[in-house]
Amino acid sequence: MVRIRDALYMAALAYSSTSGATQQDETINQHAFDQRLDEISPELDEPGGAGPTHSIVSDEVADVVNQQPDLKLVVISNRVAPFDPSKPQTGGLAAGLEPVVQRSGAVWVGSSENRGDGTERPLPLVETGAGFVARLDLPAADHAGYYRGFSNSTLWPALHSLPDRMSVSEHDYEGYQRTNDFIAGAVFDVRDRDLFWVHDYHLLPLGARLYELGIDRPTGFFLHTPWPAPDMVEYVPNHRELMKSTLKYDLLGFQTNRDLNNYSAYLRTHFGLETTDVVVTTERGQTRLKKFPIGIDPKQFADYLAADLSPAEQEKVSSLLQNFEGSKFAIGVDRLDYTKGIDKRVEGFNQPLRTEPHSISLLQIAPSSRADVEQYQKYREEVESAINRVNAEHGTDRWSPIHYKNDSFSQAALARLYRAAHVGVVTPLRDGMNLVAKEYVAAQDPKNPGVLVLSKFAGAAEDFNENEALLVDPNHPEEIAAAISRATHMPLEERVTRWRPMMDKIESYTIHDWAADYISELDKSRVTVPADQFLHLGLGWTNEAQMPLYQNYATALTAFNEVDPADAALKEAAYADVKSSFEALAAPLMHTQDRLWVLPAPESFA
Repeated sequence: MVRIRDALYMAALAYSSTSGATQQDETINQHAFDQRLDEISPELDEPGGAGPTHSIVSDEVADVVNQQPDLKLVVISNRVAPFDPSKPQTGGLAAGLEPVVQRSGAVWVGSSENRGDGTERPLPLVETGAGFVARLDLPAADHAGYYRGFSNSTLWPALHSLPDRMSVSEHDYEGYQRTNDFIAGAVFDVRDRDLFWVHDYHLLPLGARLYELGIDRPTGFFLHTPWPAPDMVEYVPNHRELMKSTLKYDLLGFQTNRDLNNYSAYLRTHFGLETTDVVVTTERGQTRLKKFPIGIDPKQFADYLAADLSPAEQEKVSSLLQNFEGSKFAIGVDRLDYTKGIDKRVEGFNQPLRTEPHSISLLQIAPSSRADVEQYQKYREEVESAINRVNAEHGTDRWSPIHYKNDSFSQAALARLYRAAHVGVVTPLRDGMNLVAKEYVAAQDPKNPGVLVLSKFAGAAEDFNENEALLVDPNHPEEIAAAISRATHMPLEERVTRWRPMMDKIESYTIHDWAADYISELDKSRVTVPADQFLHLGLGWTNEAQMPLYQNYATALTAFNEVDPADAALKEAAYADVKSSFEALAAPLMHTQDRLWVLPAPESFA
């Protein structure tokens, strides 16, 4: 692909020799301009040099100018979904992206379960549905620092506003950066695709790495976690360097307005950058900020309810539900993570048992998470000790108030448990969205729905208001206790009144709407030029704001060509206008990341 600034610059140099006394009769015409571009060596085999070798209008190009090809998407995240509905799946990221890849034909790149020696190898593409998965063997030497260290012992607690849970190591940070370098190198194999969509805090600097490699396609980032206030980000080592790298993305997506505003506040506080209409302008160009609240697929969730379970899992679910026959129970489904507030939930659940013994039980499903991280090991001990205390205080030989399962369940099994539960308790200390809240609502019987108790600090609380869910401060167990008690005794009419608008919202904005909205916004980073300007300049790069600059350049060229060659002074003045209009055009194009994109269909071609 010929880069526009190089093409314009070299073409201008060629024409500069035609102005003046010796060749003032030379005309700057389209043929000469095209010929000069054809002489430029294509960069197809160089880093980032994907796409056509140049943008001159030929018969072949004219045939495709009016065609809008399907977008070829690359999704990049730390881990990849199992792509098997029978396997346990509780994570929001994997559960959210699996249907996107299978439906869209995207390539999803993520980590495998194996570790490698850091040697770059061809991207291992495996077909899944209409899409492809590539699982990378991340370098063993850096994996602990990248994953257990910087990602989950530094960034994770900081992003959830829990600095006391943080541990900091420069060695971990270096491993984090090197692993991002490795992933960027692997992704280079699919550099010719249209859009790159990077996910979550493990890969904050990846966009900068792709940019440095010359991958010049629109690149976006979506954060599934919360984004904290600036004072929390300051706890992160090298936070300024890390934040600068995020500005290499064309689009930054957040779950909530609160997250977006916190990110903007950091830019304002530390870099003096202001956002105008949620656009940040830097020396690279523009980075757009936008809220994209992730959803679920309610139709697929209905299918889960109707799906047959394996005999083993059917026995597992039936055995659990037998514990609650003839009584009410609440359900909590969380990874065993200190951000989920399970310990506070257990404390809150203990309070109504003192005044209303045997009124309700709690089923807490909490599969282990990051079990090799010390903070998680300690948290598991805290949660299990709290559960044992409650069961010891209120349990009998025939009844336990809390049934705890340190185990994973398939989505189909969870759907049945959600449907049977009278109360869904989702009380994280902080959460980007928390899809469990939406899954619980989607699983309910419309004629006899349960009640959602929801943390006001979960992203879902920006979707579900206080007239729908029972919103609580998860740091105050007494609020959780009051909400559980209220939910337990809530009459049917109120339960239906609260449930219906939540379900309407879930159905009106699904995971597919979320993905389509994000991809559509990212696609707006592609630069286009109307065909008349394309034909005149032989170039395919611009954006709407630069169109007047093209017009000025075209006008100056026309004026130059119309000057009498014998009038040297006027010819020189006209060339000065060409040169200045060219420089004005070239300057902003330095920040378009040298992209070549599909052209809109011109009416004149009909």
